[in-house]
Amino acid sequence: MTYSEMTGAQRAEEYASLLKEFEEYKAKGLKLDMSRGKPSAQQLELSQGMLGVISEPSDCFTENGFDCRNYGVLDGIPEAKQIFSEILGIPSKNIIVAGNSSLNIMYDEMARLMLFGAAGVEKPWSHEEHVKFLCPVPGYDRHFSICEGFGIEMINVDMTPTGPDMDQVEELIKDSSVKGIWCVPKYSNPEGITYSDETVRRFAALKPAAPDFRIFWDNAYIIHSFSDDDEKVLNIFDEAKKCGNEDIVLTFMSTSKISFPGSGVAVMAASDANIAHTKSKMAIQTIGYDKLNMMRHVKFFGSVDGLMEHMKKHAAIIKPKFDAVLSTFDKMLSPYGVAEWTKPIGGYFLSLNVLDGCAKRVYELAAEAGVTLTNAGATFPYGRDPRDRNLRIAPTYPTADEMKTASTVLCLCVRLAALEKLGVK
Repeated sequence: MTYSEMTGAQRAEEYASLLKEFEEYKAKGLKLDMSRGKPSAQQLELSQGMLGVISEPSDCFTENGFDCRNYGVLDGIPEAKQIFSEILGIPSKNIIVAGNSSLNIMYDEMARLMLFGAAGVEKPWSHEEHVKFLCPVPGYDRHFSICEGFGIEMINVDMTPTGPDMDQVEELIKDSSVKGIWCVPKYSNPEGITYSDETVRRFAALKPAAPDFRIFWDNAYIIHSFSDDDEKVLNIFDEAKKCGNEDIVLTFMSTSKISFPGSGVAVMAASDANIAHTKSKMAIQTIGYDKLNMMRHVKFFGSVDGLMEHMKKHAAIIKPKFDAVLSTFDKMLSPYGVAEWTKPIGGYFLSLNVLDGCAKRVYELAAEAGVTLTNAGATFPYGRDPRDRNLRIAPTYPTADEMKTASTVLCLCVRLAALEKLGVK
C-alpha cells in the first residue's frame, strides 16, 4: 500500500516505527559521505604506478624530440593529443591539452569569452547589456557556479529522458542575449541520461540569434561505462560540421576520474577558428601546461586500448556501489509511492526525486543520521529547486557496504519526510 492510500492512523503507526529505526541509526554515530562524485581510494590506487613511469631523463622526451621538462608546447604534447583524439573522434589539430581539470579550462574559456569575445565576434560578452546561459535541470552545480561568478543570468531548461528539451532550447535561442548552454551529453550529472541522436543533431543544427553562441559540451563521462553495454553519443563535432556550424561547439573532458583528480589532464576540442582564437589568448596566460604530467599519462596508459582496459577496473569497483543503492531503493521505496529515481549504466551519479516540498527535509534528516548528501537545490541554478524534490546521489566514494548503509538511512529519511508531508495524524 502506498502512503497516499493509507489512513492517517496507518501513516502515524508507520511513522512511529520508522522513527524508532531512524533513531537507532543516529545512535551509531555514522559518518558517511555521498555528497560529491569523488573516486574512492581503491580507484585512485589503480593509477598509482603512473607516478613512477618517469625516472630517467630519457623518459621526458616526446617522440619528436621535445624535452617536456622545459618551456613550450602551448597546446599539449602530440602523444597526449592523439589519445584524446581517438577518444573524442576529433582531429588532433583541434585539441588543446591543458591542466588537471576540465572545470578549470571551462572557467578559463568562459573568462576569455567575457573578456575578449568569441572567434569572429570580437565584442566581449562583458560589454553586452545582458548575458544569459541555458542550464538543463537538474544539472551540474559547478557549471552554475561559473555563470553565477561572472554575473551571467541562468535560464532553466527541462531535462527529458533523451536530453534537454530541444523545443525549449530552440525557442530560447531566438533571444540574442542567450550566449550558450551547458551540456553533459553522456551519463549526465546528476541523472545519468545519455543524449539521443536526434538531440545531438538538433544541437548541431542550432541557428541562434547570437552569432557568438557556444555549446559547452562537457563530455566528462565519455568512457565511464559500467559494462560493455555502453551507450554511444553521436559525434557532435562531425554533425555540426555537416551543418556548417562547427564554431558553435566547445568540447571538454579530463582524466580527473580516470587517473587522479588531484593530477589529471584536461582537454578542450573545437573548430579551427575556436582553437586559433583560444590559443592566441592562452599565449599571454601561459607558456605551456604540465607536460611531464601529460607524459606520465601517455606512458602509463600506452594507448586508447590500454586506457579502456583501465576503465574496466574502475567499472568493477563502481558498479557494485550503484547496484547497492538501486537494490535498496527498489526494496525500501518502490512499494510506497514516495520517490522516483534514474538507473544509469555509467557515470558517477543518479538522481532521486522525492515528493514535492520534501528534498530539504530529507537532506536535514540524513545529516542528523550522519549521512552527508549534496545540498538540496544544488542541481538547479542559484540553488533553487522550484519543486524542492531533487537530490543528487553520488555512490562512488564510500565502500559498497557503506553505500548499503547510507542508502538504507536515506530511504528512511525519504519515507519520514513523505509521511510528514502527507500528514501522520
